[in-house]
Amino acid sequence: MNIILANPRGFCAGVKRAISIVENALKIYKKTIYVKHELVHNQYVINELRKKGVIFVEKISQIPDNSVVVFSAHGVSKKIVKKAIKKKLIILNATCPLVTKVHKEVSACSKKGIETILIGHKGHPEVEGTIGQYENKNGKIYLVESISDVDNLTVKNTEKLNFVTQTTLSISQTKNIISSLKKKFPKITGPFKEDICYATTNRQKAVHYLSKISDIIFVIGSNNSSNSNRLTELGKELGVFTILINSFRDIKKIWLKNVNCIGITAGASAPEILVKEVVEYLKNIGANKYIEMIKVKEKKFFRIPKKLLIIKKD
Repeated sequence: MNIILANPRGFCAGVKRAISIVENALKIYKKTIYVKHELVHNQYVINELRKKGVIFVEKISQIPDNSVVVFSAHGVSKKIVKKAIKKKLIILNATCPLVTKVHKEVSACSKKGIETILIGHKGHPEVEGTIGQYENKNGKIYLVESISDVDNLTVKNTEKLNFVTQTTLSISQTKNIISSLKKKFPKITGPFKEDICYATTNRQKAVHYLSKISDIIFVIGSNNSSNSNRLTELGKELGVFTILINSFRDIKKIWLKNVNCIGITAGASAPEILVKEVVEYLKNIGANKYIEMIKVKEKKFFRIPKKLLIIKKD
């Protein structure tokens, strides 16, 4: 069996930034750091931060007054921010800048009274945070997940209507939903630059290539990771037996029967150590050395807040 590693894969700039914010906060504040929701959707990352003393909560009310709180990479609603301020919390915002871009789009529409349609998955924290940017009681924000949702959608004012998307969606499915929106609402406007993030796009493109040469694809990531689930769905749509795994422990040897080429990728919140462990496990049960796909270098880098920079002394 040959092993082919997708490129790019794993951590994106937003995830790296979020982790750096928490790790630097631990060193600077030297007190308990609370994180609203999971910082990123990967159980390995969460467990490692828990070992360092980080406490994850779902409600601001669970955090003692005057404590340090980090908002996860998925972002939060304006109501959450107000609650944190009321409790006099020290707020460290680890929201991915690309999610913040969508927040600003929705907030601008809210101020102008432009109704907004959000394409995304109900219940996902990024979606809840984005919906929470719309506060105009005279307007409304609508959530659609499919073309059938668009077909059944009724808005108040078709003349003033805008759409945005969750950043971690399937490129092809989202494209079809946007086409349906434009067909139903000819005057609808959208973002100048698409909301689906560069990391989502790049990893989905890599799976497209991987599907052409693989008999099976392992997507390394947690079950609640949107981008990891989209990679898994894409592999299946392309006709390849594709499975989402947390780690090498999830692999069943029966899956590898008569397999010549194993493709491996990782969601944007999955650390490289999990990829290495999967590769080592496969080599131990008879796979050949791994081959890296032609690399697409991601140059995107997001700075952390200045107050969290740690200057190393000589």
